[in-house]
Amino acid sequence: SRTWKAVLKGWDHPKVKDANGSDTDELKPEEEWLAAEDSVSVGNSKALNALFNGVDQDMFRLIKKCTVAKEAWEILKT
Repeated sequence: SRTWKAVLKGWDHPKVKDANGSDTDELKPEEEWLAAEDSVSVGNSKALNALFNGVDQDMFRLIKKCTVAKEAWEILKT
């Protein structure tokens, strides 16, 4: 599922592309995301929500600032 893929592969905020089609450092506004970008973002959000709700308060303190599910998962694995 896209949720588990977000944990395994991670997620990057979509970026604005330059004239050559290469990513810039500028984050793409959410209202301009393609359907695929939105779908991957939803998977990341669902995975983060599951991780946040599946740990006790002590573990939550370790991951509460994470915005990417893979990052939170890696912290919990150690």
